[in-house]
Amino acid sequence: MSILEEVAATPFEERVREMLRELGEDPDRQGLLKTPERVEKSLKWLTRGYDLAVRDVIGDAVFDEEHHNMVLVKDIEMYSMCEHHMLPFFGKVHIAYIPNGKIVGLSKLPRVVEVFARRLQVQERLTEQIAGAIQEVLQPQGVGVVIEAAHLCMMMRGVEKQNSKTITSAVKGVFLDDLRTREEFLRLCMVNGVMG
Repeated sequence: MSILEEVAATPFEERVREMLRELGEDPDRQGLLKTPERVEKSLKWLTRGYDLAVRDVIGDAVFDEEHHNMVLVKDIEMYSMCEHHMLPFFGKVHIAYIPNGKIVGLSKLPRVVEVFARRLQVQERLTEQIAGAIQEVLQPQGVGVVIEAAHLCMMMRGVEKQNSKTITSAVKGVFLDDLRTREEFLRLCMVNGVMG
């Protein structure tokens, strides 16, 4: 790297260069010259949720509506980063709520997922944050969230179990208090006896 390039490098890029050295690599070899810049852009994209707010992504897409039956959006793709190893985990999110005079534009539920998934996370907290945000914004009769995800920190390292999935749930309001409502939600999340 020339002196001019070193001066132009961000502190983040310099830390990536140092990490490459610590791993036994030569950050000046052709294939790695632009890696620090790419890693910085990639990680900032993957963690852009820190700059997002639930109220902003929902905007004015909350509508008065006297609908009192379950609304379920299934199979929302989710990508996040494990805060313990900074490796990806990914899967599907199922979100249901029972309105209490207000509904939200359906496309806003995946946007709420993005707010929290695009941060360094643990799946358990992610599930609770999504449910809590929907509860806060809509004040529905209840909310249910189920996440099924594969974690590369379990698949590529450690126990190296490629077929393992982690399922977490968060239920609030009638989903917590009424067993039949919770069972209906979980049944609707199932396809041929399995999630997803």
